[in-house]
Formats: sequence, structure tokens, C-alpha cells
Amino acid sequence: MTTTLSGTVLITGPTGGLGRAATLAMASRPGPQRPDLLLVGRAGEALSGVAAAARDAGATVHAIGCDLSRLAEVRAAAEQAKELLAGGAVRPLRGLVANAGVSVKDTRTASADGYELTFAVNYLAHAQLIGDLLASLAAPARIVLLGSNTYHANLGRKLIGVQPARWRDPIDLAQPAAADTRPSFKAMGTAYSNSKLAILYYAHELQRQAPAQISVSVFEPGFMPGTGLGRQAGPAAQRIGRGIERLPGVASPAESGPLLASLVLDDRWAHLRDGAFVVRDKEREVKPIAHNLERERRLRDATAELLHAAMRAA
Repeated sequence: MTTTLSGTVLITGPTGGLGRAATLAMASRPGPQRPDLLLVGRAGEALSGVAAAARDAGATVHAIGCDLSRLAEVRAAAEQAKELLAGGAVRPLRGLVANAGVSVKDTRTASADGYELTFAVNYLAHAQLIGDLLASLAAPARIVLLGSNTYHANLGRKLIGVQPARWRDPIDLAQPAAADTRPSFKAMGTAYSNSKLAILYYAHELQRQAPAQISVSVFEPGFMPGTGLGRQAGPAAQRIGRGIERLPGVASPAESGPLLASLVLDDRWAHLRDGAFVVRDKEREVKPIAHNLERERRLRDATAELLHAAMRAA
């Protein structure tokens, strides 16, 4: 395994599950292959703990406290990262991993900026962060977004009732559900899948906008029913999920974390761009629904509108 990128990697959501596993996999690499790390996550013991563990493994680490459901904090986190880069506290920024994500059963729940929480954290926060840091990436560099096959609800997800995306105009997707909407696992799954389809559309448009030698790819960590969506499901779905976890081929953070680290660092993946979709350690074609130039451009314009509205209201 040869590391092609030498510098700094910023990762969101480093405190648990996949993000923590990926962070520690990067920190544990041999000296010449080990990146400096900027860890962007909610301030507290979990962030301090993973930062300490990564330092113990030998990495240069800076923890940046940020609640991704608050776009003002996302903007502040980007500014803090820029200051660390400009001041020489870390090496040039070569990788950005948009890992953090939530799945909220009550889709009436709004972010601090008034947007539906799943869409706000999984998509809008990362669009804000990447937009703010795009010019700070030092080519060659990689942006890796976290995707999911829930966008079309593949077989594994269907087994626990996960809903596929039901795309609507992004301005509508950003609105919390009506007050009289009843929270449900179905609504939660649809909101999550919509956010992951947005990630695929965004990846394609981002590559068109990115400077030369800045590549964009999407990582699907595999079906991990014990995390993310599974934790938000009802008791029956959780029992099914625990049973599925024991089946051969079902992923875990311990397995997929190093694969995510590899995607951002290793020569093997240097060719990826244009939102290439990698499932665990294999590049896959996405379904035709995930390529739609009209939707991608509309998402670009709507995202700018939503982010600007939040900044104006701050």
C-alpha cells in the first residue's frame, strides 16, 4: 500500500463509528504515510478523546469544535481550519472527508437555521464547509463524501424497511415536515435517502466546479445496521438489524474505517474523480437516477440560496 497524498486531512464526524475508525486508521499509519489531522465535530469528551488517541498514535492533530446543525458554527470551523493552515500549524490541506451524518425519526425537527435536520447536517453543512475550504485545498487533493445505497434502497436496506429517495425540489427538501406530520421510520428513511441522493448530485456538480487536480469521490461504507439508521429504528427493526449484523459480508466501522482512510490517502484510488462511487473497496456504477444534470444544477442554485439565507439571518 503506497500513500500518494502527504499533508493534512480534515474529517467531520470523527468521534464515533466509521469516523473514529477512519481517523485512527489514518493516525496509525507509519510516519511518512501519516497525515496531519483536523477533526471537526461536536465539542466535548468524545472529540477530545479521539484527538488524544490520534496524537498517541503519532499524528499531529487539531480538534475543531463544531455543531454541524448550525451553519454559523460550520463557517467558523472553516475559518479556524484556514487559520491553522495559514499559520503552519499543519501541512497543506490535501484531503477533506465529509463523513458526519444523522438520521432523525421526527422529520419535523429543524436545525438552528430552520432546515430539516437530516438534510441540514448530511448535505447543507458539508456544502458550506467544502465551499468555504475549496480554495484552501492544495492540489493534488481529494474530497470524499459519504454516500449510501439507500438512495435507491438496495436489498440489504429493504430488509429493514429503509425507504428509497423521493426527490423533490431542494428548497422543499430543506423544509421540516408539517406540524401535523406523524414521525415514522418510513419518513426518516426517505429523508436520509434524499440527503444521500443529494450527495451524489452534489459530487458531480462539485467536480465540475473544482480546480484542476482536486478530485471528488463518494464512499459507501457498506451495510452497517448497528449504526446510523439502525439506532433510530424501532425495537423490531433493531432486532432484525442485530441479527443481520452477524451475517457474512455485513460491514462494521472497524472494517470500513481503514477503507475510508485508504480512499483519501492511497495511490490505488488516485484515478477517482467525477463523483466516482466506491462501495467499501470496489468502484461501482450508480443507478441512472443518480445522474441528472438538470437536478444537479438546480441543487447547486438552491444550495446557494439556502446557505445565503442562513448567513443573512445569522
